[in-house]
Amino acid sequence: MNMLDPQDWAVDALGALAHETRLSVFRMLVKAGPDGLIAGTIAARAGVPPSTMSHHLATLERAGLVASTRESRLIHYRADYAGIRRLLGFLMQDCCRGAPEICADLLGQIACPAG
Repeated sequence: MNMLDPQDWAVDALGALAHETRLSVFRMLVKAGPDGLIAGTIAARAGVPPSTMSHHLATLERAGLVASTRESRLIHYRADYAGIRRLLGFLMQDCCRGAPEICADLLGQIACPAG
């Protein structure tokens, strides 16, 4: 993981997400869960040429939001949950000014449907 100053890292991570295709791919990988998806499948689902998708995936990986593993000729991508936690933690670390009830239901806002 990148060892930049936390704010510099957060700016890079948010910058990586500040693109329609990358945000869509990031959300696709989060939905896919720990199994992730093969690069070609991601490109096909996003309707993006594989060479362009490779650039987007590399940007997300450099930002610490996506991880990859090579399996023979295929590259498998997964959401990097540690990176996601790091970004969310950075964004929320100073929340509430001593009144945690303001942020208490934040996780309740996330709907995780079964299946």
